[in-house]
Amino acid sequence: MLAWTVTFLIIALIAGVFGFTGIAAASASVAKILFGIFLVLFLVSLVMGLARRGDQAISGKL
Repeated sequence: MLAWTVTFLIIALIAGVFGFTGIAAASASVAKILFGIFLVLFLVSLVMGLARRGDQAISGKL
């Protein structure tokens, strides 16, 4: 998911250099959307991992 974000960011930068503002705007918006999705999935994974660790600490399996 992060690779797609970087790919669209690079496309947006190249298009911006050449002055294709329509392509740059579209690529940047896709990159922002993918970054947001990646960030949400990361936070969910982080919270679930911490919750799982807390359950193991309570039951004495840590």
